[in-house]
Amino acid sequence: MKNSICFLLFTCLLHLEAFSEEKGFKSIFNGKDFKGWAGPLDNYKIVDGAIQCKKGKGGTIFTKESFSDFIVRFEFKLPPGGNNGLAIRYPGKGNTAYVGMCELQVLDDHYEKVRKAKLDPRQVHGSAYGIVGAKRGFQKPYGEWNEQEVTVKGSTIKVVLNGNEILDADVSKVKKFMANKAHPGLTRKEGHFGFAGHSDPVSFRNLRVKRL
Repeated sequence: MKNSICFLLFTCLLHLEAFSEEKGFKSIFNGKDFKGWAGPLDNYKIVDGAIQCKKGKGGTIFTKESFSDFIVRFEFKLPPGGNNGLAIRYPGKGNTAYVGMCELQVLDDHYEKVRKAKLDPRQVHGSAYGIVGAKRGFQKPYGEWNEQEVTVKGSTIKVVLNGNEILDADVSKVKKFMANKAHPGLTRKEGHFGFAGHSDPVSFRNLRVKRL
């Protein structure tokens, strides 16, 4: 009896801790349709409760809501060589890597081997594309869902992948960019959140946002 009570108390504490960690977060995707989203939605589909870019299609889809400072939590799954991106403070049109604050890479850690392509350190998964590179080596095997948290506050961006911090950067301090290409949207203070597809069936689910 004593052991049962202890187990119940322990279970309740776990649930309370989980609730506390999610306090203030709200879902931005209902798992059924694209209500609340805009952009080239025909290039995406919903598979088992997840948003998935159609193979051979792309473009940036985004929340109708705009966000300034926020935390977003989600899960993603990549096919071999998969490539996508997170649109951060996206204005609603244009190439989010440049007109938005940035595009955070969503990329297979084995992209170079699968695609036989050479990457700049500022192109790997979790990087602010062309601006600041992230740490590598924390993705789960193919077929498994990865968990990621992104915190955007002012000019700073933090990315935590499967419990490991892979990026912590103040983009306002960056003066040198990949290919010396300007990023005019870097100082944007508000915009939409979304996904920048690049022809691969990358999947996203359990999308939650908390305004800061």
